[in-house]
Amino acid sequence: MQRHFLLKNNFNFHIVLYRPDIPPNTGNIARLCVATNSHLHIIKPMGFSLDDKHLKRAGLDYWEHLNLTVYNSLNDFFKSFSDRRIFFSTTKAASTIFDQNYRMGDTFMFGSETKGLPEELLIENYDNCINIPTTDNVRSINLASSVSVVLYEAIRQVGFKK
Repeated sequence: MQRHFLLKNNFNFHIVLYRPDIPPNTGNIARLCVATNSHLHIIKPMGFSLDDKHLKRAGLDYWEHLNLTVYNSLNDFFKSFSDRRIFFSTTKAASTIFDQNYRMGDTFMFGSETKGLPEELLIENYDNCINIPTTDNVRSINLASSVSVVLYEAIRQVGFKK
């Protein structure tokens, strides 16, 4: 017998992609956001168009259900999110994703696949920087995988109804 668990909470988490480069990653993240009732925020410039066929294919037919906001710059994003708690995902953080206590409505920012988040942003927000523990055999894990790991750890912490 197959058991299928559905998330019944509206978790209201926010996923922020800073200058994403690879369309299929963003498409997979968009699909993940629909699956978890999370809001996707994208900060331009992007390495692709939102009309990209690879982006659309990765997100399948879920685009109409996606809560998406696109910003022209990091400053534009922070004007809208100045009162929010934001965690910055980076391989350079001393704190892991398991060291934090997440709350409904938290925001998680991820950098581009090729450059990550700006160094000055990480320095200014060091106490809210988090990393996903890995072995020394890799520099980092795929962006879509990273978003999944972080988001589901937050969902695990706040609890979900079966």
